[in-house]
Parts: sequence; structure tokens; C-alpha cells
Amino acid sequence: MASMNYDAMAIGNHEFDYGSDNFEKQMYRVPFPVLGANIFYKGTTHRYSRPYTIIERDGVRLGVIGIIGEDARSVALPSGITGLDFFDPIPVVRDLVKELKPQVDLIVVLAHQGKTGPQQTDAEARPEVQRDFEEDIKLCGEVEGIDVFVGGHAHRGIEKPFVHPKTGTLIVQTYGYGTRLGYLKLTLRAKKLVSHEGELLKVWSDKLLPDPVVEAKIEHYKQQVAPQIGKVVGKSKTRLVRDYNAESSLGSFVADVMREVSGADIAIENAGGLRADLPEGLVTNGNVLDSLPFLNTLVVCEMTGVEIREVLEQGLSLERGLVQVSGLRATYDLSRPIRQRLVELQIGNRPAENQRAYRVATNSFLAQGGDLYQTFLRTKQSDSTKSLSDVVIDYFKMHGEIQPPKLGRLVPVAAPASKRSPGLLRSK
Repeated sequence: MASMNYDAMAIGNHEFDYGSDNFEKQMYRVPFPVLGANIFYKGTTHRYSRPYTIIERDGVRLGVIGIIGEDARSVALPSGITGLDFFDPIPVVRDLVKELKPQVDLIVVLAHQGKTGPQQTDAEARPEVQRDFEEDIKLCGEVEGIDVFVGGHAHRGIEKPFVHPKTGTLIVQTYGYGTRLGYLKLTLRAKKLVSHEGELLKVWSDKLLPDPVVEAKIEHYKQQVAPQIGKVVGKSKTRLVRDYNAESSLGSFVADVMREVSGADIAIENAGGLRADLPEGLVTNGNVLDSLPFLNTLVVCEMTGVEIREVLEQGLSLERGLVQVSGLRATYDLSRPIRQRLVELQIGNRPAENQRAYRVATNSFLAQGGDLYQTFLRTKQSDSTKSLSDVVIDYFKMHGEIQPPKLGRLVPVAAPASKRSPGLLRSK
């Protein structure tokens, strides 16, 4: 980011993956301002970071405000933010716009808010998993005076800038994974915004020459870490892939490993915790760390059948993607109301018993109530203290070649023929 000459950045949820104390040290090491206007030290009115910065270019002064939304806060590692409070960004931004207006020509908000973006590489080509940007529209409608609103977290690509019908604020956002570069050009007269043009430019990484400074830095660090993250740990018979809103081969594999290693009855892994597919053929520990990059540990919880149903219903809301499972078979119907979508549940090839206690393997993020899975907070837990990535690496080393997991654990109810798309009924 320093090599790219960033002017400013807003704080997002993953800045807290190693805890707020650690990030506090990191944000004062960079040569650009790190902004989080609505983050405060717990129980105080003292801000954790700078709320805004003023940037001057060619005589034009921009006031830049950074905020994080409630959804993004709720997917931060709970144990990493115990010392912080996160306030509603709308009144915070409203006050800062009033403060900045007399000092600047344009006001820009950098926001990390909205629903969590789908964690799958092909999300850009899958309209059904795309998030909306209603939270951005709401804020820009309730706060007058914002010229440009740059969204994030939802990974919702807005191909052309959205102009708010009430306030005229320009709302822009790219997809995730660096597939697009957001371009926005503003035309000013007498330092007043009169027109704009913008688009999402496709990034053809295989056709672009690498920047020599960045390339040299990457090569430097590659040499340092290659001995650690380039070691082959095993093989995979097939490519193991993610799917944020459905059962996936990678999610099922990771859940199988968790259940087998822990000896639990079932295992539950959150879809958002899977960040890269595992390749077919040779698998390195670097591949596993790409897939499971967080410091989550393997935890076993004691849960009743009722509590397991609660967790599955939360996953079936698709609020944070569908949980990936092992040791159970759940039939569900997404056409039914939220919290009523689980049709049938079997655990160990038998109907789940509501009051029976089961041993459930999961990761420490979910065990701490992450991704809104508050049910785990009521359970008795045993933490292995071993990171999930190490558990999977050791599993590869022990088994050598991994076979694709058997699917059919999360089974959607087939839609009646009358409700299917007509296109599915046509014959060639």
C-alpha cells in the first residue's frame, strides 16, 4: 500500500484479525492516514484512530472520512475487539460533514459496511450471490453534503456510479479479489462538482507488466518465506472449491478433517472462513494457509440437538453464507421463512434428538459467536489451541493423497415444476 502511494484508508474488520492492540501499532507505521471515525476505546469518548484527513490536490481540498459498519464489526474476531466500541456511523458522519464543510471543497466517505461479500472467486459472475448496497444508499440519503461515497466489505461491483436520488451523492464500489479497478473522474467549476464519469476497469493481470518496485518487494519476501510456505504437504485427487451459499467440496473436506481429528459427532465450518480453493495435485502448506488464513483454532462444543438446529437455521438465512458440515444430513427449503427452513435433520444416519448432547467440532471464531452465531456462546467448550490450518496441514501429511469428500449433506428441496424457470423445461 505504501508503494502504491495510498492517500488514505478506512479500517475494516480484518484489520483486527490479530487484535486491536496489534493494529494500533501497525497503523502508525504507514505513511498515510488510517481512518475509523466511529471506533472508540470502550466506555470512552476517545477515538481509536483518526476520524478524517484533509487532502489538497491542485488547489482542491478534499475532506476524507473513514467508517466501519455494524455488519463488518460483527465479523471481526470477537476476542480481537473487546477493548473497542463501534458507534452508529450515520450520526458520526453527519457531525463530521458539518465540521468539514467550511474547510474543504469536496467530501469523500470511505466505508467498510453493508452485508459481508460472498467468499468465492467466481462471485462476480454469480448474480444470485451478489449483495446489495442498501446500507450505503441509506447513509447517503440521511446525511446531506457527501460528494463521493466509496463502499467496501460487500464486494458489490457498481459498474457505473450510482447517483443518490435525494442527495446527489455518487456511490461507487468494486467487486472483491482485485478483479476490477474503480475509476472515477470528477469535473469541477469554481471548485464545485458539475459532472462525473466512472466505470469498473477489468484488471487483466496476465497482460499487465508488473510494477518494478512492487515486484522487487514481493520477490524479497518470497525468498524469506519460501522455505516455510512452499513445502508440499500432500496431494488432492481433485480441486476442492468453495461455494458461499451451498454445500462445497472444500467446506465438506475441512469439516471432515475437523470431525475426524477431534472425534466429534459433527463438525461445522463457516463459509466465510474459506478464502481460497485447494488445487488438484500437489498441495503446499502455503495453499492451505491461503485457504485458511486466520488464527482460528479447533474447538469442540457440547450442543443439544435444538442448538444445532439453531446454528443450521442461522446458516440457512444466508446472512453469512451457508455453514459447511460433516456428520449430518440436513434437508432445507429456502422458499420458507427464515428460521423455518430446516426440513429434516439427521445426525449419524439417525433423526436428530432435540435434547441429546452432541460433540460439535468448530473453529474458535464461531465458538466466540462470530458471524452472528450467538448459539455457540451458550455451550461448554474445549479449545485445542491448535490452529485449524495446522490441523489440515497435519492431516495432509498423515494421509498423503486426499480423495474428494462425499457430498449430499446439505440437500435443498427440489422446487415444484410449476416454480422452475421455463428455460429448464425446454427441450433442444
